[in-house]
Amino acid sequence: MRRNNKILVIDDNQQRRHDLRILLDFLDENTLITPGDCWQSMAAEHAEPEDYMVVFIGELQSGTSTNEVIRGIRQWHDGMGIVLLGHAPLSISENTETWGSAVLTGLPMPLTYHALVDTLHRARLYREAHRLHCRQPQRRPVHLFRSLVGSSSEIQHVREMMSQVAEKDVSVLITGESGTGKEVVARNLHYNSARRDKPFVPVNCGAIPAELLESELFGHEKGAFTGAISARAGRFELAEGGTLFLDEIGDMPLNMQVKILRVLQERCFERVGSNKTQSVDVRVIAATHRNLDAMIINGSFREDLYYRLNVFPIELPSLRQRSEDIPLLINELVARMESEQRGTIRFNSTAIMSLCQHEWSGNVRELANLVERMAIMHPEGVIGVNDLPLKYRHIEVEDESFGITVSAQPPVANTAFVNMNDTPLLPEQGIDLKEYINNLEMNLIQQALNDCGGVVARAADRLQVRRTTLVEKMRKYDMQR
Repeated sequence: MRRNNKILVIDDNQQRRHDLRILLDFLDENTLITPGDCWQSMAAEHAEPEDYMVVFIGELQSGTSTNEVIRGIRQWHDGMGIVLLGHAPLSISENTETWGSAVLTGLPMPLTYHALVDTLHRARLYREAHRLHCRQPQRRPVHLFRSLVGSSSEIQHVREMMSQVAEKDVSVLITGESGTGKEVVARNLHYNSARRDKPFVPVNCGAIPAELLESELFGHEKGAFTGAISARAGRFELAEGGTLFLDEIGDMPLNMQVKILRVLQERCFERVGSNKTQSVDVRVIAATHRNLDAMIINGSFREDLYYRLNVFPIELPSLRQRSEDIPLLINELVARMESEQRGTIRFNSTAIMSLCQHEWSGNVRELANLVERMAIMHPEGVIGVNDLPLKYRHIEVEDESFGITVSAQPPVANTAFVNMNDTPLLPEQGIDLKEYINNLEMNLIQQALNDCGGVVARAADRLQVRRTTLVEKMRKYDMQR
C-alpha cells in the first residue's frame, strides 16, 4: 500500500458519515471517519500524519468551529490538504486569507461521483507537490513483479512457481504470448537467486542477424573475420557468475542451437577465431512465444536442446485470461508513472469495465502503452469510456456520472430472453458482482452450445466472439462441448 493515501473525514452528522463511508469504500479508499470532538486522538491512534493524504471537514455540532479544526490540522501537519463538505468551490477561494492555501476546495452536498474523484485526484497532486517542496523524497522501492501484479489464480500460480525455482540453479523455460512479461519473470528469478549480485544479461535471439549471433554470444578474437579489429567478450563472458536471458529462443538458427546445447552440457565454449576453451558459470533462462513442440516436429528446433532448457517450465497467462487483474495493473502502471514524475491519470469504473472486455492481443505491453497514451492526451484527467480509443470501447455509455449505462426503456420482467436494453435491478441486500457476471456468462455460453449442438464455432458466432475466446472461456469455467 502506498504512503500518503489515507483519508480522514471529520463530521458530526451520523447520516453523512454513513453515506461517505459507502462512497469511499466503493472507490476502495483507505478511510478513517471520526466526530469532530475526538479527531486528533483517533487520527493519531490509527496512523502517522505522513500517512494521510487529505482531510474532509463536514458538519460540526460539538461546539468546535471549522476554523479551530483547520488550525489544529495545520499544527498537526502543515502540508495536509483540506476539503470542506457542504461548501461551494467559489466560497473557498473567497476565504483563502482566513483558511489558508491548504484548503483545496469545497464539495457541495449531495456528492457526485465525478466531483469526488476529481477532488481526490487533486488532493493527491497537492500532497505530492508538498512532499517534493519539503525535499523529503520517498524513493519508490524496486518492484520487480510489475506486470505480474494481480490476484487471479493464474498469476498467483506463476508467482508460486517462481518462488519454488528462484533459488535453484537450474535452467528455466518461460513461454507465453508476446507482451505477457517474460523478461520480468526472468529478472525476478535472477534478483531472487544467489546470483543477484552478479550481472543479468539479456539477449534477444530474434533481433540479432544469424551470422552475428555466434560472435554476440561467445565473443571473438582480433582478426577472426572482416571487421574484427580487436578482441571482444561475448554475452556468456559478460554474464559470468550471473544469469543469461535468451529471449525468443525459438528464433535461434539450428547451427547456433547446437553450440548453445554444448555450453549447457559442458559449461565451456570458445570465442570465434580461438582454439582456447573457456569455462563458464552462468544460469541460462530462455523464453519464447512460439510453440516449441510443433517446431520440434517440423525440425526447426532441436529436441535435445528443448529438454536441456525445459528443466522447469513456466507458462505465462495472457491478459484476457486474467482480466480481473486489469484494475490492479492500471494502478501499478499509474503509480510507476507518478514515481518517475511522468504525469498521472485516473480511469473511472466504467472505463475499467470496458477495458476488462478487450481482447488484449498485445497483453500487458498493450495496456501499458494505452495508459501512457491517455496520460499524454488527458494529463491529470479522469478517463471515461468515451475518452478511450474506439477499439477499447466495449460499453455503450450515455451518462457516466456513476459509471452506468442509462437506458430509456424500463426493465422488462418475467422474460426468458436477454434484452440488451434492459437495466438490471440491484437487490436491496447487494450482490457479489464478480460471481454474478461469471454465472451470467457461463449460462449464456452453455445455452449457445446447447442450441448449436456443441459446435464451438457456431456458438461463437451466436455470441459474437472469436472462437479462440470462447474456447478460453470454456476452459476457464471447465465446460465441455
